Amino acid sequence: MASFGEDALEYHRCDRPGKLEVNGTKPFITQRDLSLAYTPGVAEPCRRIHQDPDCAYDYTIKGNLVAVATNGSAVLGLGNIGPLAGKPVMEGKAILFKRFADIDVFDLEIDADDPEQFIATVKSLEPTFGGINLEDIKAPDSFYIEETLKKAMKIPVFHDDQHGTAIITSAALLNALKVANKSIETVKVVYCGAGAAAIACAKLHLTLGVQPEHLIMCDRKGVIYEGRTEDMNPYKALFSSATTARTLEEAIEDADVFIGLSVKGALSASMLQSMANNPIVFALANPDPEIEYNEAINVRSDVIMATGRSDYPNQVNNVLGFPFIFRGALDVRATDINKTMKIAAVEALVKLAQEEVAHTVLRAYGLKKLSFGRDYLIPKPFDHRVLFWVAPAVAQAAMETGVARKSLDLDSYKQSLEQRMGISREIIRHSIQKAKTNPKSIVFPEGDNSKILGACQILIEEGIAQPILIGSVDKIHKKIDTLGLDLGNIPIIDPFNYQEIKHYTETLFTLRQRKGMTLTKARQTVLEPTTFSLLMVELNQADAMVTGVNQSYPTILRSALQIIGTKSEISCASGVYLMLFKHQVYLFADTTVNIEPTAEILADIALESATLAKRLDIVPRIAMLSFSNFGSVKHPLCDRIKNAVQLVKMRQSDLIIDGEMQANTAVNPSLVQEHYPFSNIKGDANILIFPDLQSGNIAYKLLHELGGAEAIGPILLGMKKPIHILQKGCQINTIVNMSAMAVLDAQELENGI
Repeated sequence: MASFGEDALEYHRCDRPGKLEVNGTKPFITQRDLSLAYTPGVAEPCRRIHQDPDCAYDYTIKGNLVAVATNGSAVLGLGNIGPLAGKPVMEGKAILFKRFADIDVFDLEIDADDPEQFIATVKSLEPTFGGINLEDIKAPDSFYIEETLKKAMKIPVFHDDQHGTAIITSAALLNALKVANKSIETVKVVYCGAGAAAIACAKLHLTLGVQPEHLIMCDRKGVIYEGRTEDMNPYKALFSSATTARTLEEAIEDADVFIGLSVKGALSASMLQSMANNPIVFALANPDPEIEYNEAINVRSDVIMATGRSDYPNQVNNVLGFPFIFRGALDVRATDINKTMKIAAVEALVKLAQEEVAHTVLRAYGLKKLSFGRDYLIPKPFDHRVLFWVAPAVAQAAMETGVARKSLDLDSYKQSLEQRMGISREIIRHSIQKAKTNPKSIVFPEGDNSKILGACQILIEEGIAQPILIGSVDKIHKKIDTLGLDLGNIPIIDPFNYQEIKHYTETLFTLRQRKGMTLTKARQTVLEPTTFSLLMVELNQADAMVTGVNQSYPTILRSALQIIGTKSEISCASGVYLMLFKHQVYLFADTTVNIEPTAEILADIALESATLAKRLDIVPRIAMLSFSNFGSVKHPLCDRIKNAVQLVKMRQSDLIIDGEMQANTAVNPSLVQEHYPFSNIKGDANILIFPDLQSGNIAYKLLHELGGAEAIGPILLGMKKPIHILQKGCQINTIVNMSAMAVLDAQELENGI
């Protein structure tokens, strides 16, 4: 990992090469499953589809499957690298479809420079797919290919490089004009760039109200003017202007809007100075815009600016469009993505940006406040509400324009989208995003461990935390060099050569002198990396500690309890695992600490788990588990659970909690509705409190190994300061995730929460 490039290669190479896999969605275990999935059972849907082709949407993946198709002739900023070299990009696009809209994708890298051959190949695959997303095809071939396929196919065909960019810039433009108090019918708009994206943007902007006589388009040769013959094609010719301007510098004078889809540095400071008041500048070249954001706002304090970058306000990112547009189109079985559907997507984004920003969005981006205005023209790319605004708008437009083959009740449809895109995939991302807003120092006692060092590389690069390594300076530096890491000037502390070791020794001795520790023992113990690290946290020289890759969990926990201790208001620490399923997140507690908890300890565990849930933007619904359902078995173990429920209610009466109950009662709504309608938990628990360590530990491990749940943890709760103990042998991503949790703990401690 000597460079980001090598990290990227390892990311694509490790475990299973690539970024995609194909998984089954139905049981395939028994002989009966085999008979249903294949012969003879498969013959039944085949017959139905033969009788009625639309049944393919009912019995196959077709209705949720999109092809991302390319010939690799214009890949990102790489140019014509061919279809095979473009495959990683198409796999990346597939992940975005899945991540943001739960759409499955087959990537198609087609070895066809000839547009007719490409068209024939894609057309022949129409029975397989519900939609076609064309990607990274050079202009003007891309125009011809899309136009031809749209006429020939009865499923949506959408060139995202064109229309995705056009839709997002249109939404940003309409809101920018609102901020600038200008009318779209009167503004002068200059485009820098005349490729597929620029031409699609100009077409859609004309549809929205820009007047043709107010539009000037420039390419590398200058203004596209009436009568120009050099470097022209029919698509550029549509935007020939009756103007005397011949250069971008001449065209930009007194312009209200600049749309840049070209190259770094195309817009100079003097050009920006010559624009009209409240100039709207969309410098969308990536990664370096036509004019740098900071330069632009320094030149013109009244500029309304957008770029393609995430580190500046108003990121124009196509991921705000294509996943949700296809989601809406697929769900009504649309035959096309027409102009009305595109405008519906634009209007949905425009309106959403003017809504109050959701608290979860603010938390994800580490913002205290964000509202519609110069620095917030379009929704943030990770605003989960985009799906619920754009997809229904597109679906409705499809139904109204007659290209939908299926009618939807929009209210029910919105509810189904919320169920489809569960919270589980957001949990870790939100935690990392929030950690990055105020990174804290984390001390790692296992400073020479390869996995710890690899995790530190990510923590530093992503700005999640400020790592401190404990161990031999020479040994750690050699390990860093061997691994090819670049950790900059990461602090490395060797306890044997630490100037303040006497102060650490005195602190340890003071803490433990009446617990059997002698001064001599304190001098020896303080040199142990874990003890030293805990003292760093105790003495506020580090905000948190993360360790455990090669150490015993009980040993570390014992030291942590002795030096850091638990919060004053609770009687114990506890371990919680986040169990992430596709559409749900559960908190399992206690899974690592308390062997036979009392009712008081169970209550503490429930309350601490509820606090963690709230920190993750989860409304806690707590089920206290047992082998009994609401008194069905009379036993002291069941009484202990009932007492714990009452203790929790006495301390926090507003919490949703019930028990004692069996595990299936906690998570099965129909069972509760039929047999236990009185329960506060309606089969919708998301925090499961286990009656003892055995049951909790067994349950999370079985679900992780056999049930396909992703287990994040153990998250140590109840400590006075942020201490997290890893499971032996955990992977780098787990260390990163747990470090983010540690940072969140430290942030809340700093805020007095």
